[in-house]
Amino acid sequence: MARVKGGVNAKKRHKKVLKAAKGFYLSRHTTFKAANPAVMRALRSAQMGRKLRKREYRKLWITRINAAARLNDISYSRLMDGLKKAGVELNRKMLSEIAIHDPAGFTKLVDTAKAALK
Repeated sequence: MARVKGGVNAKKRHKKVLKAAKGFYLSRHTTFKAANPAVMRALRSAQMGRKLRKREYRKLWITRINAAARLNDISYSRLMDGLKKAGVELNRKMLSEIAIHDPAGFTKLVDTAKAALK
């Protein structure tokens, strides 16, 4: 039986890695030996970045809600507690959008929360 050589498959694998390394610095985009660990690290960082993006957006929404809430003389935590007790089920993303684009509507939500806290 003839022996199987891996040249064709290795070439495919190398081309795939080098294509992913396009735009990398120095020999990381031309040499497989340098590109392979760089690509693996980039893929790992991209995966972590997708997780971090969710955290960062939530932090941004909370900051926006807190700023708008304090303009209406209530803290973020008291506002969220009041909305929960009033039965208002809006997520933080929607609350921050309302706070930015419809300040009058946000003020009504704050009044609802304050009434539920009394």
